[in-house]
Amino acid sequence: MTESGAPRRAYETVRVGPAAGGYHVLLDARPLRSPAGTILLAPGRALAEAVAEEWRAQPARLDISRAPLTRILGTALDRIPPSRAGVEAELAAYAETELVCHRAAHPPELARRQSELWQPLLDWFARDLDAPLAVTTGVRAVPQPPASLAAIRRVLAGLDHFRMAGLSIAVGAAGSLVVGMALAAGRLDPAQAFDAAELDASFQIERWGEDEETSQRRARLRADLELADRWLRLLGA
Repeated sequence: MTESGAPRRAYETVRVGPAAGGYHVLLDARPLRSPAGTILLAPGRALAEAVAEEWRAQPARLDISRAPLTRILGTALDRIPPSRAGVEAELAAYAETELVCHRAAHPPELARRQSELWQPLLDWFARDLDAPLAVTTGVRAVPQPPASLAAIRRVLAGLDHFRMAGLSIAVGAAGSLVVGMALAAGRLDPAQAFDAAELDASFQIERWGEDEETSQRRARLRADLELADRWLRLLGA
């Protein structure tokens, strides 16, 4: 909330303290909690300190939009555990219509760029995740190898709730499981992930220009990829 009806900041000090299983953020002496009442316990100090900084920077009237890491932490603790199977299934389903598997036949320049940018990602996906995916021309999906889909599900099942929360943001923003997982693995940085996810759109913009709606959408996509990357890097710090 950012309007005059937003709650006023009712704390003076923000600090990070150790707790069983991780670190919590203390507003004065009270642990920071999610809207559901869960104590927001970060698995590592670096993430907890970054969350604490969001609350140190809050204005007199709280603006939760300025606390995106806090929001993701709440999602990881409150929303993912009870719906874990559904989250995994939703992410795995991206592989069945995977963006980087759908190549253009024309124009040749677009086809060339897709091959140069996307094929190394598919090669990495096949090698490191043991999940080769079939490539097709056009928009119609082709069946993907069952063994590859099973491998993807195993990888997803092995992620903790915190990494699952970050990966979900990356995949949803990119519209691609391969791009999202490459970002999570450090194979791509946010700018490279944006270029991969927006290759087709960028190609069209070069020819026809960019309208305001498209510009705003792409700005949100960049911001989401940068946020997902920051979250995932903080988990590893």
